Amino acid sequence: MTVPGGGAPGSRGRHAPALGPDPLLARVRDRMLAYPEPVTAARLAAAVQASGSLLGSEGTLRAVDRVRAEIQGLGVLQPLALLPGVSDILVNGPDQVWVDAGRGLERTAVRFAAESDVQALAVRLVAAAGRRLDDSSPCVDVQLQGYRVHAVLAPVSTGSTLLSIRIHRNRTFSLAELAGSGMMDPQCEAVLRRILRRRLNFLVSGATGTGKTTLLSALLSLSGKQERLVLVEDAAELNPVHPHVVGLQSRHGNVEGSGILDQAELVRQALRMRPDRLVVGECRGAEVRELLAALNTGHDGAGGTIHANSAAGVPARLTALGALAGMTPDAVELQAAAALDVVIHLHRAAAGRTVSEIAVLGRSGGRLAAIPALVRTGTGYRHGEGWTELERRLEERGSARDGAA
Repeated sequence: MTVPGGGAPGSRGRHAPALGPDPLLARVRDRMLAYPEPVTAARLAAAVQASGSLLGSEGTLRAVDRVRAEIQGLGVLQPLALLPGVSDILVNGPDQVWVDAGRGLERTAVRFAAESDVQALAVRLVAAAGRRLDDSSPCVDVQLQGYRVHAVLAPVSTGSTLLSIRIHRNRTFSLAELAGSGMMDPQCEAVLRRILRRRLNFLVSGATGTGKTTLLSALLSLSGKQERLVLVEDAAELNPVHPHVVGLQSRHGNVEGSGILDQAELVRQALRMRPDRLVVGECRGAEVRELLAALNTGHDGAGGTIHANSAAGVPARLTALGALAGMTPDAVELQAAAALDVVIHLHRAAAGRTVSEIAVLGRSGGRLAAIPALVRTGTGYRHGEGWTELERRLEERGSARDGAA
């Protein structure tokens, strides 16, 4: 994919000339926003035609698309969001717009006319989610249809208004497609399928942008069609291809700070909804206590993601999250060792995103540890010291299910 005006990853690229305010766009936008009726294609076309500009049919259609993006979409950023493969759009200033299309960050030629336009877009996007972005609330994170938006105003931002936009793609890749893309080889794919089929409890770990949500959606799509999947997320990003999925999404407080519904409460609610698979989109806070408690009371086949720089770093990350819920390190380690079976770690390199390791969670030397079972090498995967234990758990879980059947 070619990013408009972008250079090599990390380069400054070439900029298009900054454009001044568009009089036609301003007139049509003001006309549309002056009335509370829904913004429809017919209203947009009528407003463009009433503007007095002689555009012709093609010009009118282009103007309608521009106004719709300005009023309902991402404004000048909308064309970037429509490019295949773009997962993130980052705005550091009027002339600093970057995208991530899978090859690292690339600077684009897209420019805002002024800093005030960046701030206006940020305020509008946040307002569309029912929140407020101003001096009293200068840092806001909201979920919109198709996007997750994080905005920061100056002076908290030491320069311009900052925008970080994560694009949610409706397309869910199958595990076979991910394997075909090079994320894993057939051996690793087969192990992942067994982990799902035998209902081991697992976490997908990795840094930001490594594809944790993408892989988790693909794995959940392998669940039995008779199973009920209950998803708990801070922002609705998971999209497994499955006939029986229900989702719960956390809610931030309103401008008065009331109405908060966090993931810990949602996990408690999910347990009352007869889940066959309980999934926490991202373990990032006190909800880890409820999740571990649930998995230690017979809820198997569960999954989730967690931020960590390596599989070996997951135990420390779980301990830190447990501390947020008032759990001692020993309590976290004992519960996690009993509740969680596997860590699937993702790594991002210049060649793309890969499953770098599958590890088993257990006690080693009296402490919780992620013991490597399958490790990626330059030519494929090799068995680690945890491979025998992983095989034992897979066989044991399979035997238990066969006996129950």
